[in-house]
Amino acid sequence: MENQNTSPFLLRPDGTPVRVLVVDDEPDLTEVLSGALRYEGWEVRTAADGASALATARAFGPDAVVLDWMLPDSDGLTVLRGLRAELAGVCVLFLTARDAVEDRIAGITAGGDDYVTKPFSLEEVLARLRGLLRRAGMARGSDLHQADRLVVGDLVMDEQAREVTRGGVVIELSRTEFELLRFLMRNPRRVLSKAQILDRVWSYDFGGRAHVVELYISYLRKKIDAGRTPLIHTVRGVGYVLKPDVS
Repeated sequence: MENQNTSPFLLRPDGTPVRVLVVDDEPDLTEVLSGALRYEGWEVRTAADGASALATARAFGPDAVVLDWMLPDSDGLTVLRGLRAELAGVCVLFLTARDAVEDRIAGITAGGDDYVTKPFSLEEVLARLRGLLRRAGMARGSDLHQADRLVVGDLVMDEQAREVTRGGVVIELSRTEFELLRFLMRNPRRVLSKAQILDRVWSYDFGGRAHVVELYISYLRKKIDAGRTPLIHTVRGVGYVLKPDVS
């Protein structure tokens, strides 16, 4: 059996996985977001209200917190103040349906590090968290992702330049194709279901069907695999996997 790559994209300075606390009272949202964070190789804990958020933060010691503004027993600003008192250096990303300019200003003024409104793209949330962690000096790139380059066989993705090559030949991708390929390349040799891909590449409340994944996988195959040894494989009844030829 092939070994799966489980190395995180970002690591703490001591080499252990990044820790993230997700605070939101919407179970479906929490489940999807937590899954996406775990695919990054990060450790995740969740809380559905302010009191449990502070208790979990004390026990877990997160590097970052994704914090909803409106909670059953409190509001995000109150929880933020409690977090700052307990963990002065923690990165806090507000995730909320409140999109008024004054709300954004209030969140940042109160000490929030960033602010994303619902509905949101999972990729945007992850990108914001990576940026916060790097700027705070709380995480570094793992050896497998130095310089934001992902490599699977002769397929190379430069995330900063948003450039993809195979065998040295540049491959032009749309934004969605790029995000789909990035997810596959961050999980080489790992079978990903259509539901996981929908949750990760499209926004959490995406109303589409599995045929959308099938369609974009076909687009990628025409660009990545056409005339070459296939890298994208279908696992019937399960999903898709990206892996180099091992024959």
